[in-house]
Amino acid sequence: MSPDEYCQQKAVQSGSSFYYSFLFLPQDRRRAITALYAFCREVDDTVDECNDPMVARNKLIWWRKEIKTMLDGTPTHPVTQALKPHIATYSLQGQHLQAVIDGMEMDLDQTRYLDYKGLQRYCWHVAGAVGILSASIFGATRPQTLQYAEKLGLAFQLTNIIRDVGEDARKGRIYLPVNELQQFNVTAADILNGRHGENFEKLMRFQAERARAAYDEAFALLPAEDRRAQRPGLMMAAIYRALLDEVERDGFHVLNQKISLTPIRKLWLAWKTYVRG
Repeated sequence: MSPDEYCQQKAVQSGSSFYYSFLFLPQDRRRAITALYAFCREVDDTVDECNDPMVARNKLIWWRKEIKTMLDGTPTHPVTQALKPHIATYSLQGQHLQAVIDGMEMDLDQTRYLDYKGLQRYCWHVAGAVGILSASIFGATRPQTLQYAEKLGLAFQLTNIIRDVGEDARKGRIYLPVNELQQFNVTAADILNGRHGENFEKLMRFQAERARAAYDEAFALLPAEDRRAQRPGLMMAAIYRALLDEVERDGFHVLNQKISLTPIRKLWLAWKTYVRG
């Protein structure tokens, strides 16, 4: 199996909404974004699928070294071997790849966030930096496009947090800010024990409004000159906003189930966004 095939398999197996937007890219850009996605998947799985925090931490240290090895020209992992040819082509910055690893390490060090400011910092590492890298691959010609991508990454991560509240709680993590739990009279025990109620719904509606505002702020930043090139991100946004709507229609019953869109609906939303230009 070639490095590109390894990354392709990783992307397909994930079932992620991101995969559907990759299908509409030219071959070279599709290979680059698939390699980037596979990298993010690898380091994320390092934390999520490892029961021993020390082992996970050591694996992240290995990935940090592997990024440096790749930038020096001698990668050893299929993902970095697939990513290496695209580093110079799309001006991908090692600091942003390392920032993603920083975000995964935060999951080993922290399971609660006192306020939204602290949560934003986490979101920048695990999603904003990825947005910047992705926009570079799609074709960013204006600095403002990278600001758009960073903000869109935040919107995606806020959506993920809303969708995954129950799943994250079962891993011992609560990303909803502590001061906002207090504001809506929802306790950590309510979240960890899957207790859905009126206060929880109000809290989640507040989170959803913030996520939608982040989408709107991102779209306002995207320069017209780069809109066509950045269609993959807009496809992802269409899918994620539809998911957010679906979660809200279901009354934010996310503590004991994971709400998702069907593959055919994701493909339809991606195609509809693509033809709109």
